Amino acid sequence: MGTSKTICLVGRAEPASLRIVGAALHESRGLRGGTVTSLEFAQESIQEAVHAAENLADLQIRSVLISVNCGAPQSVTTRAAVTLGGALVSDSHLIDLLVEGRGNCRLDGYEIIQCAPTSYVVDEARGVRNPSGMFCQRLGVHMHGIGVKPSPLQNLKLAVERCNLSVAACIFAPYASGLAVLTPDEMQLGATVIDMGAGVTSIAVFLEGELVYADVVPMGGAYVTADLAGILSTPLSAAERIKALYGAALGDIESGTDLIAVPQMGENGEEGAMRVPRSMLTRIIQPRLEETFAEVQKRLRASGFDVAAGRRAVLTGGACQLAGMRELVQRVLNKQVRIGRPQGLPGLAAASAGPDYATAVGLLLAGATMPPELLNLELGPSRPPRRGFWDRITGGLLG
Repeated sequence: MGTSKTICLVGRAEPASLRIVGAALHESRGLRGGTVTSLEFAQESIQEAVHAAENLADLQIRSVLISVNCGAPQSVTTRAAVTLGGALVSDSHLIDLLVEGRGNCRLDGYEIIQCAPTSYVVDEARGVRNPSGMFCQRLGVHMHGIGVKPSPLQNLKLAVERCNLSVAACIFAPYASGLAVLTPDEMQLGATVIDMGAGVTSIAVFLEGELVYADVVPMGGAYVTADLAGILSTPLSAAERIKALYGAALGDIESGTDLIAVPQMGENGEEGAMRVPRSMLTRIIQPRLEETFAEVQKRLRASGFDVAAGRRAVLTGGACQLAGMRELVQRVLNKQVRIGRPQGLPGLAAASAGPDYATAVGLLLAGATMPPELLNLELGPSRPPRRGFWDRITGGLLG
């Protein structure tokens, strides 16, 4: 659920893959930067997308996973330890350890939406992936969580619940995008996912297979559109169209002298249109993009993960598709950059396989791979929740 679009995907697990059985996109209203600005309009956008996906899938959706970008997301790190006295690490030891770590994962004024272990410490051995079954004197865990301010989160949930849906889990949007676009090697060796939407540009740093840092820059593609509309005195809809058709992120990319017809506010027909060189669009677009990614670099450097996560960056999101965007980001961040598209899934139309669908596909992958006890998703007839190992870990590590 973003500033410009709301996407609903429905998938069905098959023996060898995950098949898309329903997909729908609807223009967002009442949402800005992932934050609800009008409950009525937001509810309408969600209902339209969900109903269209339900019709294609021939299913009634009762609970959903949602992406979250609102509430000024903040990274929260914590650790916990237990003394075992040389015993074998069992499931009950891990439960106790993770419950303590989840309890320590808090930030004043914020609600934790997801929290998971990043690594374990077995005595003096650090970076252990799975300590189960190992002898251990002292067992520790490092955990990373994401906190958001509660009011924007509750308003987002309320907009969903007013559509007769329950929220099974809230997932930080660029984390979901990372699940969809990163390769296993990128996750393990280190990569920075930059998810540029219309309202915000989100950051998620992955290292050794886990999310280790998250942040949000409150600028996105809609700011570029607003700059074009303001400077060229054209309606926002026309500015968005001109940006998509003729815009470029770098002056090096667009050096032509073509003239573009720009409709003027309050004018009717082609006679009232102003003609500007195509290069003028780039001179408006480029400074705003450089400002946005300079802020991304500033936050990465302040976190310490600019270097720790390596020189690999993956750019995704609907606003990253301008010509020259990859080259501009490489210059600003001094990283190797590629455009991240979600992995192909059976049933996913070619039109839905671009960067603008990365978060939605990532949510679907999360729903398919997380333990069902954690999500308790409902499709079709109601069913009682099943309780298991993950259910007992403080109500679920992911919120």
